[in-house]
Amino acid sequence: MPTSIITIKHKLDSHLGDPLTVVARAGRKKVTKRHGILKETFPAVFVVDLDQDQNNFEHVSYSYTDLLTKNITLKFNDEAEEAEA
Repeated sequence: MPTSIITIKHKLDSHLGDPLTVVARAGRKKVTKRHGILKETFPAVFVVDLDQDQNNFEHVSYSYTDLLTKNITLKFNDEAEEAEA
């Protein structure tokens, strides 16, 4: 597991344009799954363009600390196992 925000950002930079699934914890027992494409990375956040067939909005952004604290996990479609970015 990457242990720093810089490591997470570099790993996500290598996956720009790749399809992925974002699994986010939305409460005690609620989990949301969103499918999309990793669009951009910024110094503090990254942006995912969502699949319009399944979502009401176009983009969603997450901070690298969400991955670091395991509030979200990412699974890239080209990988066999979950990536904790």
